[in-house]
Amino acid sequence: MAGLAFEGPNPDVDVLDGINGLAKDAPHWVNKAMEYIGEYGIIAALAVLCLVAWWSARRRPGAPAAVAGLVWAPLAAGIALLANIPIRSFVERPRPFKDHAGLEVLIPGKSDFSFVSDHATLTMAVGVGLFIAHRKFGLIGILLALAEGFCRVYMGVHYPTDVVGGFALGTAVALLLAPLAQALLVPLTTAISRSKLAWLVCAPGAETGAGPDGEGSRVVATGSAMRGGHKERDKDLAA
Repeated sequence: MAGLAFEGPNPDVDVLDGINGLAKDAPHWVNKAMEYIGEYGIIAALAVLCLVAWWSARRRPGAPAAVAGLVWAPLAAGIALLANIPIRSFVERPRPFKDHAGLEVLIPGKSDFSFVSDHATLTMAVGVGLFIAHRKFGLIGILLALAEGFCRVYMGVHYPTDVVGGFALGTAVALLLAPLAQALLVPLTTAISRSKLAWLVCAPGAETGAGPDGEGSRVVATGSAMRGGHKERDKDLAA
């Protein structure tokens, strides 16, 4: 099914030529920057954004549930990439530079199929996953995903519809599987909040949710305070 790119007038190819044409007129250093940003930079920025969001979520009330929502963002990206494997094999669309001469290809040598874009799929899945958990960080993530899509077309390695397909796949996975993911992840992060690894999901002093008395329990601020509590309990037992 490599026939997604038709001969003759084709809006997909027209948009590709228009955006990729910017690379033909750009200075060499601009294209090198776009190559790095489009291949690695935006993904690295999303990783940093996830870490910042995680650090912030640890301080929110109900921190385990908030962290569970953020954990879903990279997991959704991984699942979306796995879902793309059979899609690419079924469609078998060649890279645009194989069917259209004259493109400014910033990363030559790519031999895999074009539809749908892995980079667009990954970045949008992370962006939408973050948006479900935290609107501000999610909006930043979605803007980064849109920039990633532009870069892939600018670099001459994807058609615009490859990018749109990736956005759709990443969004669908992040949204449709979010309820199931939360149902599985919240108990896990809640259990972690009661273990020695509590710092992963709760900042010291953060409310972890409803305790047995119906009020929000808090993570003990320091390890010494925990040890002190154990000593007091041992004294009571000895008495």
